[in-house]
Amino acid sequence: MLNCHTYYSLRYGTLSPEQLVTHAVKHGVARMALTDIHNCTAIPEFVMRCRKQGIHPVAGMEFRESNRLLYIVLARNNEGFRRINAFMSLHNARGTPLPCRFPVCDDTFVVYPFTKHAHSTAPSGVNHAQRRPAKAGYREDAPAGTGNKPHPNEFTGIRSTELHHLYASPLRHTMERMVALQPVSFAHPDEHSLHVHLRAIHYNLLLSQLTPQQYAQAGEVMVPPDEMQKRYAGFAHILKNTERLLDRCSIDFDTPRLKNKKNFTGSVSDDRALLTKLAMEGLEYRYGKDNQEAFRRVRHEIDIIDKLGFSAYFLITWDIIRYSMSRGFYHVGRGSGANSIVAYCLRITDVDPVSLNLYFERFINPKRSSPPDFDIDYSWKDRDQVLDYIFKRYGSEHTALLGTISTFRERSTIRELSKVYGLPKSEADMMVSVRDRRYPPHSVNARILETAARLTDFPNLRSIHAGGVLVSEQPICCYAALDMPPKGMPTVQWDMYVAEELGFEKIDILSQRGIGHINDSVHLIRENRGVAVDIHRVESFKNDPKVKSLLQSGETTGCFYVESPAMRGLLKKLRCDSYPGLVAASSIIRPGVARSGMMRAYIERAHKPESIRYLHPIMKEQLRETFGVMVYQEDVIKVCHHFAGLDLADADVLRRAMSGKYRSKKEMQRVVDRFFESCRAKRHPEDLTREVWRQIESFAGYSFSKAHSASFAVESYQSLYLKAYYPLEFLTAVINNYGGFYQADVYLNEARRYGACIELPCVNHSNNHSSIYGRHIYIGLTYLRDLEHKTIQSICRERNAGGAFTGLEDFYRRTGTTLEQLLLLIRINAFRFTGLPKAQLMWKAHLLCSRKTMPAQLLFPVQGKAFDLPAPEYGPLQDAYDELELLGFTVSVSPFDMIKTSFRGDIMAADMLHHVGREVRMAGALVNIKYVRTVKNELMHFACFLDASGMFFDSVHFPDSLKKWPFNGKGVYLLQGIVCEEFGFPSLDTKKMVRLPMKPDPRV
Repeated sequence: MLNCHTYYSLRYGTLSPEQLVTHAVKHGVARMALTDIHNCTAIPEFVMRCRKQGIHPVAGMEFRESNRLLYIVLARNNEGFRRINAFMSLHNARGTPLPCRFPVCDDTFVVYPFTKHAHSTAPSGVNHAQRRPAKAGYREDAPAGTGNKPHPNEFTGIRSTELHHLYASPLRHTMERMVALQPVSFAHPDEHSLHVHLRAIHYNLLLSQLTPQQYAQAGEVMVPPDEMQKRYAGFAHILKNTERLLDRCSIDFDTPRLKNKKNFTGSVSDDRALLTKLAMEGLEYRYGKDNQEAFRRVRHEIDIIDKLGFSAYFLITWDIIRYSMSRGFYHVGRGSGANSIVAYCLRITDVDPVSLNLYFERFINPKRSSPPDFDIDYSWKDRDQVLDYIFKRYGSEHTALLGTISTFRERSTIRELSKVYGLPKSEADMMVSVRDRRYPPHSVNARILETAARLTDFPNLRSIHAGGVLVSEQPICCYAALDMPPKGMPTVQWDMYVAEELGFEKIDILSQRGIGHINDSVHLIRENRGVAVDIHRVESFKNDPKVKSLLQSGETTGCFYVESPAMRGLLKKLRCDSYPGLVAASSIIRPGVARSGMMRAYIERAHKPESIRYLHPIMKEQLRETFGVMVYQEDVIKVCHHFAGLDLADADVLRRAMSGKYRSKKEMQRVVDRFFESCRAKRHPEDLTREVWRQIESFAGYSFSKAHSASFAVESYQSLYLKAYYPLEFLTAVINNYGGFYQADVYLNEARRYGACIELPCVNHSNNHSSIYGRHIYIGLTYLRDLEHKTIQSICRERNAGGAFTGLEDFYRRTGTTLEQLLLLIRINAFRFTGLPKAQLMWKAHLLCSRKTMPAQLLFPVQGKAFDLPAPEYGPLQDAYDELELLGFTVSVSPFDMIKTSFRGDIMAADMLHHVGREVRMAGALVNIKYVRTVKNELMHFACFLDASGMFFDSVHFPDSLKKWPFNGKGVYLLQGIVCEEFGFPSLDTKKMVRLPMKPDPRV
């Protein structure tokens, strides 16, 4: 079989690589070529599975244009595979049409179709708007061998259904260049319907609108060799040609050898020397000259790094950090890489693995089956410049972004299928929302649901991994073709799992808003206060009393990773005031720990550590910091190493296996057996060993890396310090980075609490983003709905060039803004500096804009005295409704001023702890809702509100009350319930709730 497709021929094939190989084994196929359309995504997995099943694998690719098969190209060897990938990558990068003849060479075989038109089409991905002219002497519609002077490696592929045409074809004289073409696109003819549905989704057409040329023939299935003999009876030499062609092809990826750039300096020995020098210099910077434990760990790590061939990987990452620091870009190195003291000394991360007792083996160990990776976070504003440096530094041939495959999900698939059946959107919405609804067996709805279930988890689109970058020794095209997504950087056509199988170590260059607001805060503080803040002095932040106060009180709004209602509540319950405590909190807040009950156990033990009963003295020694509760993935390693006696490498293998990241069940069982054998050797009682194992097993599935938590906590401390000492600049930066957990109005409320004067957009003070002048924060023009970007640019450009605007006329003359844009600015009161009311400004705007179209002389001149135009009334409520419409929130008045009642609740948020156990009424503006399912699969909510004083309070809505008193969108709610308290943190157990009506809009 020389023309097989998997479902990575997107919206075309229906077979997974595993299913394709399984069917080949079932049908006794000994040789097989995978030729997915315009991609090589499945090739590595296909080759691996074929080798395990004793099938000879061949790598290739199929090329199409519109409704026409151009050619199938097979790789004679690895160089041929590189050429195929490079060819596809070039056309993806340039967006040029494919030539009608492949540039064949000794390393590839090209198979042209016997007939002019194929019976199916390719997924999108190549621009076929124009045809490239054929080479001289080559007829565009003719197969190889008809006067085209074919290369010896060019063949003609003929289907069994086309054999009868041979007698009248000039190709009958070139039988030695003919091979059997039996495409495989699905498992059996019954799957043809699934394929047709995929094609309809691809073309966005009704099923009835598809033409036969837009989908494959029903016979594109795997055919056993004896059946092929019958179909090609009388043409056995064609099958022989096919076998010989496939036998001449080979492919080998040499897994699992590392594929990354092998050295940084030019030699492995020089890499080790440079890494050692840099680490030792960094050791003195981080620890001083006499820290023997740190020195020992550096030496130990370098030995392992060098032995496993990771020196270049560390040095390349160091090089990226060196460049970004030279540009003043702030970064956070996080993830398991923070377990490495070498990474700490190279300033890849700011997490000290010695003080936190982190295990290097959690990152790299001799028994780890998968390569490690570094996660480096940058501001979303700086990330692309870092990526650009990597591509230019290491060359576009050797550098690529990592791809990812988005799949069909049930809800979206139902919507897509509803379109191809022509159902109205309302009916599609009903099918999506009412999941367990029953439909008649043969109805359209039932067919849609059945097809959607079959398509769930099928690949749908190729996309870009969140931040993975590959730097390879060999050209990237040796392993993959490259897409060119809108981001404009070459991206491999397979994902991180294939990269891992091949032996690639990715470097994750990520972006996050948290780093952006920290970086911007430092700049704003320098501009607004003239103070230079060294944000890397994290050790001093950890002991700062103002920072500790914010942590203990949960005053963390705007601070990275610690601002959600759940996290604020946890910090208050723990009375957290230390870095280790925050590291633990960052881990136990995760859903798995909370659901397991371990979070509550941790809080209880934190309040009464003297009552803890440890299973064994080793547990007390190793888990004292976390009160005997396993909080981190590293805790699994600790227990396995110190209690069971496993070496650190085996302990990490066990940790990975239990968290679902290790694929070998056999290897997993070996380590489990080793755990119990080692415990017996240490003479631990069997019941104790089983209980320890039970705790490890129940924990490992939802565990979290301590190094990851520690990295997050460093960033949290930086945010906390900035908020503690420079709250207004800090919150302005949070808003300018488009917030964090909350919407902009919540951060504006927080800034107001800290003494800011919040100003509406102003043409003389506002920029694209929000600005701060002393205590005044001017909301950015970008928040004004429907205000065009070119208008914002014009305002800022003219103000910078010619100074402040003196009035409406001056503004209009200098910017030439349209009437619609001018009215938006007037309605938001952006010309309040003129002292004129909005109504008068609106009349003036109409008159100014009408001058362009008004004739020089009126046909009927106005006689006598001029008259005044009527001025519509405008007041605070009208202003508030304008703000609500144009900004999404109010600034000039509180949301509470817009409701009909003056009632603000029996108590305020600050009073809740004085009313524990009492039933009260509270009024609050809804901030956010958390949706949770109970053990009975019923819906319950945790909600967060702001009271009239601007303070948060939290509420719980159990299923019974929620059914009677549901939420009804944003607004101010009146809640009635009982005040509850847990470890000093109050919340309202809501019994009744209603959204309060607003005052009528006077503009209507």
